[in-house]
Amino acid sequence: MGLRVVATLCGVGTALLVALIARELVGPVGGSPGVSAARLHAGRTGGQPEYDQVRGLPAGTPSEKPDPPIPQTNLRPRPPDGGRAAQVLAAAATALGTFVLVVTHMVSTTSIDLVVWTALALVLLRLTRTGDGRWWVPAGLLAGIGLQNKWLVLLLCAGWAVALAIVGPRRVLRSGWLLVGVLAALAVAAPSLVWQAANGWPQLDLASGISESDGGENRVLLVPMQVAFLSPVLVPTLVAGVRRVWREPGLRWARASVLVYPVVAVVALVLGGKPYYVVPPAFVLLAAGAEPTVRWLAGGAARRAWAAVAAGVGVAVSAVVGLPVLPAAQLGPVLAMNQEAGEQVGWPELADTVATAWSALPADERASAVLFTSNYGQAGALDHYGPERGLPPAHSGHMSYADWGPPPDTATGPVLVVGEAAARFTGCAPVATHRSPDGVDNDEDGTVVSRCAAPPSWSRAWPALRHGY
Repeated sequence: MGLRVVATLCGVGTALLVALIARELVGPVGGSPGVSAARLHAGRTGGQPEYDQVRGLPAGTPSEKPDPPIPQTNLRPRPPDGGRAAQVLAAAATALGTFVLVVTHMVSTTSIDLVVWTALALVLLRLTRTGDGRWWVPAGLLAGIGLQNKWLVLLLCAGWAVALAIVGPRRVLRSGWLLVGVLAALAVAAPSLVWQAANGWPQLDLASGISESDGGENRVLLVPMQVAFLSPVLVPTLVAGVRRVWREPGLRWARASVLVYPVVAVVALVLGGKPYYVVPPAFVLLAAGAEPTVRWLAGGAARRAWAAVAAGVGVAVSAVVGLPVLPAAQLGPVLAMNQEAGEQVGWPELADTVATAWSALPADERASAVLFTSNYGQAGALDHYGPERGLPPAHSGHMSYADWGPPPDTATGPVLVVGEAAARFTGCAPVATHRSPDGVDNDEDGTVVSRCAAPPSWSRAWPALRHGY
């Protein structure tokens, strides 16, 4: 239950952060190029903008020439509700979208990444809007937390760096606070970096494995999965966000956020990364599109009716794809968009299959036998469901599960190997084949359980049995 609460909080937190991004992007828009939202607001209130984008200087910097008068034609004022409708729309669209439902109904590293990436985007938007380099410090702290989780946050950092270099405001890249932010990130991430260095940089091994094994498929699915993850219903809002940020002079300071998404997409395409890597930067564009969507909805009851129907269909599809609401036998079409739905089916039955094979070992051999799995999913399932079925603790060389260590060298009996890891052993013979219930086509369907010979020394063989992907 505790992990479910954490997952839910990740989803709720992400939605609230997107609402704050929408609030950051709500404001008056000038009909004159170069007039920033901050300056227009200051012009109406008699205050001083935090960052003068017209002159490209910090607030209060003297100028030889007075600022030109702010034109009063073609100005769209701040929405009467202060943009609250746009914020609510942005938060709801995020929370009920397919991607957020997929990754926040159970805890994974992606659940944490989702919150960190969105929070980092909010901080970087605040940095570009105000021009205050001190925002690099919280940005660095968030990046460090992301690095502790996994290294994908470097994609977002690279995307923002390239985007700022291309469209600006480049002044923030020249701030001395940038170095402070980098040092803050390294300080927070230091334990993870030290561990990676001491263990041969397994994160790089994992990334290489994903690219080599799944890179071709990931590249083909990159674009269609963006639409599936965001929901087709929200694509017009995202497009409206791109147009708004790129065209409105008052949002010139935010143009880098438009480029982050394609930059991250290109990097993921080149590296063969998974399609979901690209989704979080799109939430900024979704937040930007919330205000024009609210204005469009205000155009008449017919528009609101059609939008309500589309939203209802979109939420229903997102729930079916992202949440475990369908019977296992009906998951077929869902698996094309959310493979994880199928991976949540059949773990007790896998434990039954392995337990039957284990009990078939002679009693005198079971005392020194070892249960070994090909991946951490199998090992986790057998450790969870296995004890009540008479199974011993599972061992695996997959990713961090290998850190639990090898079996003792005194375990010289047979090795019951689950899956393709049998290829790493000698003297193997299949003893059982697992079939997923209801014909669900998941990774464990057709898994072969083999009896193999133990290595002469588990401790010496363990480095060769470890693998990252």
